[in-house]
Amino acid sequence: MQSNILDFISQQYNTMTRSSKKLADYIFTNKSMVQYMSITSLAEASGVSEATITRFCRGLGLAGYNEFKLALARVDHTTVTGDPTDTGAAVIDGDSFENVCRKLYQTDVKAMSETLELMDTDSTAKAVDLLSDARRVFCFGQGGSNVMAMEAWARFSTASSQFLHIEDSHMQAMAAALCDEQDVILFFSYSGSTRDMLDVLRPAKNGGAKIILITHFSNSPAAALSDVILLCGSNESPLQSGSIAAKIGQMFIIDYLFYAYCLKNPERCAKAREATAQATARKLL
Repeated sequence: MQSNILDFISQQYNTMTRSSKKLADYIFTNKSMVQYMSITSLAEASGVSEATITRFCRGLGLAGYNEFKLALARVDHTTVTGDPTDTGAAVIDGDSFENVCRKLYQTDVKAMSETLELMDTDSTAKAVDLLSDARRVFCFGQGGSNVMAMEAWARFSTASSQFLHIEDSHMQAMAAALCDEQDVILFFSYSGSTRDMLDVLRPAKNGGAKIILITHFSNSPAAALSDVILLCGSNESPLQSGSIAAKIGQMFIIDYLFYAYCLKNPERCAKAREATAQATARKLL
């Protein structure tokens, strides 16, 4: 395969099936946007099936859709940091340190603004009800999303002992297999489309556990298994994986969930926060 994936698609175009040509046409028209889309989103937008997209990618000599997005990101106009150059907040060569800081600030604030716009009051209220009524709440995620799961556990642990965190993906799967209708999984996954994630969510769902998903994509494999979906802002290309802006959007969700939870359970949370504050106060000089 050539280094420019778009040139290679052009060369193969006449030999493609009708559905593959339809997909290729959409990619050429929306090449800068496709790298930010999940396979489910692309299938819906282009009018082809997910299986067609997978076959299309493999026909190009790629392992799958994620590798295709990475190849597409390489030929798009991006900076060395993976930022698209058509945005005013992209960090480029020659930027002063002050300009870098200002651009990062703009990007991070935009992530919070987008997350606020995506917030659904009814979904948030349902999530808080599930968290309040649960026997146990497992805060799970993999890779960079596991950092967010740990952050959620640390935050909620100041107000309740029902929140738990397990880092290892194998142990997560084992815990999920023993979940029942009294348990809740608070799962973090920006893409909502990873194999390890399905190894956790499927057994938990089969056992009757409720699933709250924090993600960027409302139509993903994880979303199909979830009872509540909370969306975070910030578009993230394959070259920006684990971006701080995406994490800030998720942290905003953690924060508003936490305060909504405390408002719903004022006496319980006040007592717990007082106890945990006293416990940590002894650690300070």
